[in-house]
Amino acid sequence: MEIRTQKDISQIREKVVQMAKLVETSVRNGVDSFLTLDTDKAKSVIGNDREINMLEMEIDKETVSCLVLNAPVAGDLRFLFCIQKMNKDLERIGDHAVNIAQASINITGMMASFEKSSVQMMASHATTMLHDAIECFTNTDPQLALQVLEYDDQVDNLNRLISRQVIDMAKRDAASVDAFLELLRVSKNLERIADLSTNIAEDVIFYIKALDVRHHNLIPPLS
Repeated sequence: MEIRTQKDISQIREKVVQMAKLVETSVRNGVDSFLTLDTDKAKSVIGNDREINMLEMEIDKETVSCLVLNAPVAGDLRFLFCIQKMNKDLERIGDHAVNIAQASINITGMMASFEKSSVQMMASHATTMLHDAIECFTNTDPQLALQVLEYDDQVDNLNRLISRQVIDMAKRDAASVDAFLELLRVSKNLERIADLSTNIAEDVIFYIKALDVRHHNLIPPLS
């Protein structure tokens, strides 16, 4: 039974890593499509979402099967619980990448210009969080997972800053409010990507260390 469990877990891990790489690529391409108004890249993000969704269903099915048939315990059980949550979070991140790509398509042709430095910085933080969350899972690195948690406040602060900037821009140029709302849409989706990346990092710490760190002020030292 132990050999079968490890074989099943190895196969599930491979699929999760595959899905995570696809999701990370979608996020980066979605952000690039918005910053450069590249509609072809945006459409590729939207088109690739189906593959991510298919992988989510496959991983979910295989994880449930492993839980039922193998009755894993201890670390293996925590791993599978982590996978169930991570799988859903990755799929949602893929959806947020699609939303960003759609904003890129929507804003193309709108006669509006605005400073993109804040959203570019926010995107840099969010994509770094996602990359590191995936890496901490792939390399079973709880210290890297903690670094992901530390980024979250910075992304939240930038989201609030962009919200204020959008309000100010809309007051100055009411005719371009639709474009400014697309910027706000991108900011909100980046904020959610950061939140979901944080979730993944928290789940990885639980899987590796059997510690619940959802309330960051209660995080004990990791040894």
